Amino acid sequence: MVLVSFEFESKTYTRLLPMLISPDVVHEDAFIEFYNDIQTHDPLGCDFYSEGIEDFQAYIKSLLDEEQGINLKPGYVPCSHRWYLDEKSNIVGTLRIRHRLDSEFHKQELGHIGFDIAPSYRGMGYAVKMLLSGLDVARQLGISEVLVTTSEDNKASQSVIKKSGGMFESKIFSPVFNDVVERYWIKTSEFAGL
Repeated sequence: MVLVSFEFESKTYTRLLPMLISPDVVHEDAFIEFYNDIQTHDPLGCDFYSEGIEDFQAYIKSLLDEEQGINLKPGYVPCSHRWYLDEKSNIVGTLRIRHRLDSEFHKQELGHIGFDIAPSYRGMGYAVKMLLSGLDVARQLGISEVLVTTSEDNKASQSVIKKSGGMFESKIFSPVFNDVVERYWIKTSEFAGL
């Protein structure tokens, strides 16, 4: 871990890295690097982040609003977005923690937590650390057990989920993703204080 200090709007902030943070405007350059990494190496995964490239301040506001349940898009639920920073304050991954599962799509196919790791940082252990940190956020939101799903073909994601305490429940066909989805449950109480 590394202790990092930086200034923003005449204030000095100190953080211990790596760490999970709420999205903020301070990390615009890191976000652009994260986006470019995904766009270059995993272009299908970058659409979710394109709003941040078009208007970063509005994007941050929309993520923070979504956490408060403000201006939700149809079918969305309140969701806490987090960025995982490495020792150099690079955004190596993102995490989405849905506060509840309202629809059958959420309950069956999407789950509470979704995560992405920038391609350049895959296979380095960041995903497990990020997911474990996210479980503590979910616990603080009052979620005692989270559903995490992944494609049947995504062996890396399955490994991350299992290393984070995921217990396999079932496989189902997802008409939305046109793929077989594996469903795992993780008790958040086991990871308090991470």
